[in-house]
Amino acid sequence: MKLKLHWQILIALVLAVIVGSLTGTDAAIFGVSFYDIFAFVGTLFLNALKMLIVPLIVSSIIVGIAGIGSGGDLGRLGAKTLLYYATTSLLAILIGLVFVNALQPGVIDGQPARDMIGLSEDVAELEEKVEGKGAGDVAGIFLRMVPTNIVAAAADGQMLGLIFFSLLFGYFMTRVSHSYASTLHTFWEGVFEVMMMITDWVMKFAPIGVFALVAKVVAGTGFSAFLPLAWFTAAVLGALGVHIFVTMPLLLRFVGGVNPLRMYRAMAPALLTAFSTASSSATLPLTMECVEKNAKVSNRTSSFVLPLGATINMDGTALYECVAAIFIAQAYGLELSFAQQFMIVVVALLTSIGVAGIPSASLVAISIILTAIGLPLEALGLILAVDRILDMCRTSVNVFGDSCGAVIVARLEGEKRVLTTDEEERRLTSHS
Repeated sequence: MKLKLHWQILIALVLAVIVGSLTGTDAAIFGVSFYDIFAFVGTLFLNALKMLIVPLIVSSIIVGIAGIGSGGDLGRLGAKTLLYYATTSLLAILIGLVFVNALQPGVIDGQPARDMIGLSEDVAELEEKVEGKGAGDVAGIFLRMVPTNIVAAAADGQMLGLIFFSLLFGYFMTRVSHSYASTLHTFWEGVFEVMMMITDWVMKFAPIGVFALVAKVVAGTGFSAFLPLAWFTAAVLGALGVHIFVTMPLLLRFVGGVNPLRMYRAMAPALLTAFSTASSSATLPLTMECVEKNAKVSNRTSSFVLPLGATINMDGTALYECVAAIFIAQAYGLELSFAQQFMIVVVALLTSIGVAGIPSASLVAISIILTAIGLPLEALGLILAVDRILDMCRTSVNVFGDSCGAVIVARLEGEKRVLTTDEEERRLTSHS
């Protein structure tokens, strides 16, 4: 019986701690130090992840946007759904921003945690890069959304421009004649499917990559790396908790006009499945069943809102991306300006649309954000060490956000049976 990937990663993590502590930086085999071997294998894994970014982000956004545009549902229902998803994702990111700035997980005892977690990049060089990317004012961020050369933007890692171009391409692809549109759609769907398969293949090596990256850190710094990770985990879980237990109930009560407690009861099976599988796409059939049978949302609303949400609405993922990017900046001792943090918010919002449905979406998305603001990817391996439990939590938040969207949109569309008890439903039926 083959072990599931998350168990493989967990075992790799434990082995990495043991092996890294035993080898240190001096132990060698055939004249090559174990530390250098760990560094080589870890870099190879990170390079493989970087290789996926451009084709994956372009194909996934184009296919997703073309699918929405070609469905003919971008009318009143579509507008309400998209507005809800954009609003909740933005709220989630801002909550993450507050938590990571308040807790400062990348700063331990007043000092940046870069040495504790084995980050090797030169801080002075990074400050130059980040200042260059930060653009003295917010207007510069929007200027970079429209690149003069899309190929150069892809080569230089200017993901904001690439995402904007992909959104436009996907939208206008549905506006050309059917013969052209179908050819283009088939092509980009093919690219997306191939990239999904390559991503799956690369992620099979994740246990080896995690082993090498974590063993390198433990060999170089000992166990001190796990204190910043504990604070990082606390920041993510605290922000996710506020979003699912404060933000969403307030929206359900004051926008949807329904009892939030009934929503938790209605969605319990889907939330438990989302937590155990860490996949909102795999949970989608059960999510639809809970929303239609337990929350009593019409099939017309749920069949549009929920599949769209599983594709583009990832509150938990967007929040996580934001916290991770700023945690890494804090660990390097970098003070991010308002414009730079605003850029993280914008890119997190856009990438949560583009890469939501792919395996280990957060890794690719965080890579995009770090590249956009000029930070290296070397800390990704450490984040991966705690990624599984956080993935399970943020997937539950994603699924709950989608289902709340279905309920709120249904209520705004005038559906009266939503989240009613049997007695209330009988009363409604007798009045109608």
